[in-house]
Amino acid sequence: MRLVTIGGYGFDEPGFLAALQRANVDTFVDVRQRRGLRGSQYAFLNSSRLQRALTGVGIRYIHLRELAPTQAVRDVQKRRDSETDTGKRSRQSLSPEFVHAYRTEVLDGFDVSAFHRAVGDDAQVVALFCVEGIPEACHRSLVAERLAQTSAVEVEHIRP
Repeated sequence: MRLVTIGGYGFDEPGFLAALQRANVDTFVDVRQRRGLRGSQYAFLNSSRLQRALTGVGIRYIHLRELAPTQAVRDVQKRRDSETDTGKRSRQSLSPEFVHAYRTEVLDGFDVSAFHRAVGDDAQVVALFCVEGIPEACHRSLVAERLAQTSAVEVEHIRP
């Protein structure tokens, strides 16, 4: 299995789907807690529309909410962003406090074998998805890092 990560910000719908297809993604794993976005620019990333688009290009959709940061963990990053006057869409990296909280509250209980069962034995290229365009600014990079450490999978970050 090969693992890619992708965010939504910075893509339009055709570019997003084309990037997944160029990477030969067959299984798409949504790791968001809330699967909707405000505004017309990114409406294609709202769950039902996204699932229809993925089905249309032959990519299976899975939602693994257990990999989403909890509200308490998100609040840690929100506080840091507020202190540094950083907008979510312009964030370049996660705060050390967020990384620690996410690893402690989510990844320490992450069952890698359950992840592999969820994506299935037939998954060849799995995409981890959340909204941030820059992987270093998103928890999906931490999930990918854990999978690379525990499952010896190679990781590629697709950027807009």
